[in-house]
Amino acid sequence: MYWGVVKPANAVLSGLGTTIFEVMSRLADEHGAVNLGQGFPDEGFPPDVLEVAAKGLLEGSNQYPSMMGVPDLRQAVAAHAGRFYDLDVDWKTEVLVTSGATEALGATLLALVEPGDEVVVFQPLYDCYLPMIRRGGGVARFVDLRPAPEGAPSSWTFDPDELRAAFSSRTKAVLVNDPLNPAAKVWTRSELEQVAALAQEFDAYVVCDEVYEHLVYDGRAHIPLMTLPGMRDRCVKIGSAGKTFSLTGWKVGYITAAPALLAPIVRAHQFLVYTTPPNLQHAVAYGLGKDDSYFSGLTALMAARRDTLVGGLTGLGLTTLACEGTYFVNVDVGPLGFDGDDVAFCRWLVSEVGVAAIPVSAFYDQGGPTDVIRLCFCKRQETLDRALERLAAQFGLTLSSATPAVVVGSAQGEPELVAVGEAERLLDPQQGRGAHLVVEDLVAGDGGPGQHLAELQQSGLGGHGGVGRAVVLDAGLAEHRGAQVERGG
Repeated sequence: MYWGVVKPANAVLSGLGTTIFEVMSRLADEHGAVNLGQGFPDEGFPPDVLEVAAKGLLEGSNQYPSMMGVPDLRQAVAAHAGRFYDLDVDWKTEVLVTSGATEALGATLLALVEPGDEVVVFQPLYDCYLPMIRRGGGVARFVDLRPAPEGAPSSWTFDPDELRAAFSSRTKAVLVNDPLNPAAKVWTRSELEQVAALAQEFDAYVVCDEVYEHLVYDGRAHIPLMTLPGMRDRCVKIGSAGKTFSLTGWKVGYITAAPALLAPIVRAHQFLVYTTPPNLQHAVAYGLGKDDSYFSGLTALMAARRDTLVGGLTGLGLTTLACEGTYFVNVDVGPLGFDGDDVAFCRWLVSEVGVAAIPVSAFYDQGGPTDVIRLCFCKRQETLDRALERLAAQFGLTLSSATPAVVVGSAQGEPELVAVGEAERLLDPQQGRGAHLVVEDLVAGDGGPGQHLAELQQSGLGGHGGVGRAVVLDAGLAEHRGAQVERGG
């Protein structure tokens, strides 16, 4: 006999919805959209690391490995810390292997936080932090990061007075995500020093989510907070093989912490998942030992993909925020005049335009922006090109009057509307394109974009109202490719 549900389940977890990443990925599948929402790569998997994992599965042990992690991976994590950050780590007592960085975060917060303890967190923040803190009975104290003025040392920063106000005698820990998802921020030494000083003053731990440690761009350096004076015994450093080897489905993470701090985390870990697949552990150990060219090559690849996406978006007149690290770039969609918030915009974008994004308000508990979306660029060139083509079909002629752009259409056939980053490929004579181009100034003169858009549509090259399509391109590039260029009057 079915007696029905008498008592409610846990209030914290029962009150949560499905994560926004799952929601948007399902919508992307439903609408056949290009998924630039969830941050999983579709290229860059090192084949030798995959081979080690496959060999381990077929030829190695498939039974429970050590709860702490296989020795070769723990040794590799310690060696990695010494090699890149000059940290002296005892692999036997200071390294724990986890089933992904999320499990590392969960075990750490369960081990450190008791009911009533306060944890300082920075908004925007990754969506798993708050449920974990609250399930442990902790109270989150928020510090807002805001886009910094142009020319500032960091793209997003905090008010030092607001940071100090978040600390109290009840502060048990601070959670720092560096580089930070979704803001694509890399923390400066000065910012880390402020956090470290307060952690020491208020006797707090620092949980350092550093999964994007090798995805830092434009000559910046990742500085583990653990390396700052007085912080070695206060920090829990969390890393991720998923991000370092573009293998997010493997869910292999690792924690580095002083022995006394690691011990309760190990206890939490043993009652959560206990251990992690041994073949994947051995493969990650091999990977962490790869030479410097692998790690610099990963950074260079992702920086190039970032530049492709940012270049395409800005070429369409969209406003992007600075990206210093991670897989992500944020876009300010406020100037587009969309009637709705960022959640509604992302739902419209995936269903009507065919590109999936994540609303940045999902990374705030309160007071977040409602006009910023996050796109990920850890994709193959053709994936980004396809997304930019779809965005260009919608936004290609929505340009600021200050945007130095022209519209180019082929006189040999139907013009296309694509991103600036695609234009050189389309004009490649080997592809039989661009033998003759018509160039129409879009933003010159006093009439503004509206007037010139109307003129463009009358010419038969417009991209709105069903009057043909066009390519947004600089005329100089067209001439450089050897095209015959006619400049519209």
